[in-house]
Amino acid sequence: MVATQETKIYRKDVDKLDVREREKLLKPYLPTKPLKVTRTPKHQPIRMFLQTQLHFLVFTTMHMLFSLYIRFRQAFHIILDRIFAILYYHHRAPELIRQDIRGLERLPQHLSVILELKQEERGLAGLEKLLDDVAEISAWCAGAGIPMLSVYERTGALKDHIQRTHRLVSSKLHSYFGRHVPTLQIQAPHIPSFLDGDQSARVSSSAGHLSILLLSEGDGRATLVDLTKTLTEMSQRNKLSADDISLDLIDAEISESVMAEPDLLIVFGPYVKLQGYPPWQVRLTEIYHSQDNCGVGYQVFLRALYNFAKAQMKFGR
Repeated sequence: MVATQETKIYRKDVDKLDVREREKLLKPYLPTKPLKVTRTPKHQPIRMFLQTQLHFLVFTTMHMLFSLYIRFRQAFHIILDRIFAILYYHHRAPELIRQDIRGLERLPQHLSVILELKQEERGLAGLEKLLDDVAEISAWCAGAGIPMLSVYERTGALKDHIQRTHRLVSSKLHSYFGRHVPTLQIQAPHIPSFLDGDQSARVSSSAGHLSILLLSEGDGRATLVDLTKTLTEMSQRNKLSADDISLDLIDAEISESVMAEPDLLIVFGPYVKLQGYPPWQVRLTEIYHSQDNCGVGYQVFLRALYNFAKAQMKFGR
């Protein structure tokens, strides 16, 4: 009721004011300049359609050019691999392998390779192909005079068939070297080694010695974790001082439990994919891969040796 009376009194006072007085009363509360209302321009449908089609045309053109580049690059590498396979075929003769690497100034004393057992190839046929690849690489290393070969396969299929691997590698060496087969030793971390288990071939120490180490994903980061736990427990029990833990100690322990650092690592794939390879052992390793390559080949093995011979090793202080 009071609010209604005050409203009536206010209206009476306002009604007494003329137009100029009202404007003068409201002028302090008005903005100095009138606000400009910006209106968003409406795009025309035809313009939007042409702009979309132009973007699609540019994207399609770039995609086609890149696809053509990939196809031509793959074809070039396939032809190049075929030419190398014809010119530098070993014919299962160690003499030809030694002739191919005669001009190299140095060779790796420890060669490591990464092989993959693909998901669609898992089974008896895939395992046979994997074992045959290991046997071929072993024969190439023995022919080139490389004494140490480590083979990494992520799932550990080779470690589960170490005796069978030894038999197939021995048979492959026999087909390459004839009666004078080099001595062979196959081992894996925490697994007893096999030394010249195939008595059907006549081994000869004068033909050289080849050691093969089989690795899997469990020999990589898991080994570092176990070593860290062991060193921590020894330090807590006062069996080992914290000042005694150094890079040399860790390197010695890992080299003894798994392997020493390889000189050359060959990835038989189109790009570098380590697949859980032991990380500590590749700090100073020369890594080689052949672009657009998807299989084990002698030409890739040979190019890797040539690349290693020309590589410059620069070690920091």
